Amino acid sequence: MPFLHTCIRVKDLDASLTFYQEALGFKEVRRNDFPEYKFTLVYLVLEDDPNYELELTYNYGHEAYDLGNGYGHIAVGVDNLEASHAAHEKAGYTVTPLSGLPGKPKMYYFITDPDGYKIEIIRLKQFLDK
Repeated sequence: MPFLHTCIRVKDLDASLTFYQEALGFKEVRRNDFPEYKFTLVYLVLEDDPNYELELTYNYGHEAYDLGNGYGHIAVGVDNLEASHAAHEKAGYTVTPLSGLPGKPKMYYFITDPDGYKIEIIRLKQFLDK
């Protein structure tokens, strides 16, 4: 059974699309609008991984979602972690410092999307060499 998609609920569809496209390089591949039911589904993929999708669910007029205290996230890999981190900082996104697991080199950081979701950015080489 392959993974198909991850769904996150967003309060501002345009702001979320801009973030995921500009900050992380996602591309919109399809959209399903259901105005009579007051919601829209937008599916995004990364160019080098077209089989796995990120689904943005926009419920019209919904306030910010309570993300709760269960810490969950999605993760994407990059070849040059330092360059990606610097570019995200320069663009004004909220990012954590570069970090690593205890006793390991720095291999990741987190960037925050417009709804407060944390996305882990991982040095791809270290992730694949685990």
